Amino acid sequence: MDYNPHSITARSAETILLVEDEPAVRRLVSQMLQLTGYTVLEASNGPEALGLMDQVGQPVDLLLTDIVMPSMSGGTLAQHLSRRHPKMRVLFTSGYMDDVVVQEVVAMGAQFLPKPFTLEGLTQKVRQVLDGPWHGLLLQGGGMLED
Repeated sequence: MDYNPHSITARSAETILLVEDEPAVRRLVSQMLQLTGYTVLEASNGPEALGLMDQVGQPVDLLLTDIVMPSMSGGTLAQHLSRRHPKMRVLFTSGYMDDVVVQEVVAMGAQFLPKPFTLEGLTQKVRQVLDGPWHGLLLQGGGMLED
């Protein structure tokens, strides 16, 4: 079966905040998402993403973040942003499956897409996370942020 990237498209101008510390990866993933119709805001790390969200002033539909980054992990970033925007969906990525932080995120049931991934894998997972039920984000200390 042939894959058509336009068959899995954004709905009603959905916006994704992409946080990735590797510039080449960030550029490629941003282009992949834009190809399927998403509006993409880009940040290279957690503090930059928090500042960008302050500037934008409105929530995004999805935070797509690398887990292992300098300055602030993707998990910590997701917790900060989820407190401000509890309806924002979160999708974590990482190429470091042996990392303890990655194992914790996977164990808590968070949505996760391992690197490397294909255009098809990315767009299907993004659509799944945006369309699926949202139960909130498990926070440090055991609490949940929910709709």
